[in-house]
Amino acid sequence: MSQSAALFERALRVTPGGVHSPVRAFRSVGGSPVFFVRGEGARLIDIDGRTYIDFCQAFGPLILGHADPDVTTAVHTAVDDGWSFGTCEPYSLDLAEWITSRLPWVERLRFVSSGTEAVMTALRIARAATHRSRILKFEGCYHGHTDAMLVRAGSGLAGATAASSAGVTPGTSADTLVVPLDDDEALDALFAAEGRHLSAVIVEPLPANYGLLPQRREWLLGLADRCRHAGALLILDEVISGFRVGVGGMAEATGLRPDLVCYGKVIGGGFPVAAYGGRADLLDLVAPVGPVYQAGTLSANPVGMRAGLATLAKMTRVDGWRTLEERTETFTGALGVSLARIGAPVEIVQRASIFWLRVASDRPVRRVSTIPDTQAAWYARFFHAALRRGVYLPPAAFEVCFLSLAHDDEILAHALGALAAAAEEAGAA
Repeated sequence: MSQSAALFERALRVTPGGVHSPVRAFRSVGGSPVFFVRGEGARLIDIDGRTYIDFCQAFGPLILGHADPDVTTAVHTAVDDGWSFGTCEPYSLDLAEWITSRLPWVERLRFVSSGTEAVMTALRIARAATHRSRILKFEGCYHGHTDAMLVRAGSGLAGATAASSAGVTPGTSADTLVVPLDDDEALDALFAAEGRHLSAVIVEPLPANYGLLPQRREWLLGLADRCRHAGALLILDEVISGFRVGVGGMAEATGLRPDLVCYGKVIGGGFPVAAYGGRADLLDLVAPVGPVYQAGTLSANPVGMRAGLATLAKMTRVDGWRTLEERTETFTGALGVSLARIGAPVEIVQRASIFWLRVASDRPVRRVSTIPDTQAAWYARFFHAALRRGVYLPPAAFEVCFLSLAHDDEILAHALGALAAAAEEAGAA
C-alpha cells in the first residue's frame, strides 16, 4: 500500500470523505487521492517521493507557480513581523490601492477570506441597495457555497443533473432564479416576468467551474443592458478570471462595467484572500459606514496581503500576463496537433492561461446542456493515464487547468508527450 493510500484510510476515519473540499476525494475520476507534501514551481511532490507536473496550481491561485521565491520572501518577512493582528495595518491598504488604482470599476473594496464570503456580501449589498429580494444566476455557474447560490451550481456539484445541495431551504432557493447560459429567449422571458423583482444578476463572465464555457461578448453586453433597464445590479464573479485573464480580468476584456465584482485566488498569491468591490455608493452601504453588516476575524490577514501584492507586483514587473498567455497558446496549440495526429476525440478550450480538455463536439459548447455526455467517463480514464505518466490534472472532469510562469518550455515539452500518450491510452470517448 502506498503512503497516500494509508493516509487516506486514516483521513476517512476523522473527516467527511477523508477530505476538506469534495473534489479532492477523486470521486469524479475514481481511485484514491494522492497526498502531496511539497510544491516546487510547476511541480508537486507526493508523500511517496514521486514528482508530477501540476496543471491544477491549487485550482488557480498560483499564477507564478509553487513557492515562488519573491512571494516566499514576502511571506517569510510577514511571518517574522506577526501573522495576524486583528487591527488596522498598512498591508491591506497597499494591496487595495494597487487594485483600485488600476481598475476604474472598483472604487472601493473590502478583503475577506474566501470567494464564498465575497459573493455572499455582494448579494447582501444588492438586496439592500435595491430593496428587492431575488437573484438571477446561470446554470452551471458556481459562486461559492452560500445557500442562495447552491442551486444548479457547478464545481463539486457538476454532473449530469447539475445537482443542488441538500440543506438549502425552499425559502432560500425560491429567491434564486436560474436560466441557461447563452440563451437569449430564456433571458428575455425571465426579465419580462421577474425583472422588477431582481436585485441583481450574478455571472461568471468566463464560466470556469463547469468546464470552460467562454461566452459571446454580445451576450454578456446584452445581459448588462437588461440589468440596467430593469434596475438590477450586475455582479461579476471574477474569482477565477480576475487577475488571471490580465490585470482587468474579463471586465476589461469585454468592456463590461459591473456594479459589484468579486475577486479571489490570484489576489492572495495562494493564501486565503478574496475581495468584493465596486461602486463607491454601494460599498458605502457596508458597516461601519452603512447598514449592511459584514465582518471577519481573519479578513485582510497580513500574510495574505503581502503575498498577494508580491504576486501582482511581480506579474506586472515581468509582463507576466502577456508571457503566460502566449506560452499557453503555444502549448495548447501543439497539444491539439498531437491529439489530432493520434485521432484522439478531444478539443482544447483555452482562454489566457486557463484551458480545458473536453470531448469533441460538432456544435459550440457554451452551456451545460451542450457538454458531451461522455465527458466524465472519458476524462476519468485520461486523468489516471496522465497521473501514471507524472502529470497531475484537476481530479474532476469539469474542472479547468492552469498554467503558471513556472511552466517553462522544457516542462511543457515533457507534459505534451505525456498528455498525448495518456489520450491515446484513454481511447475513444
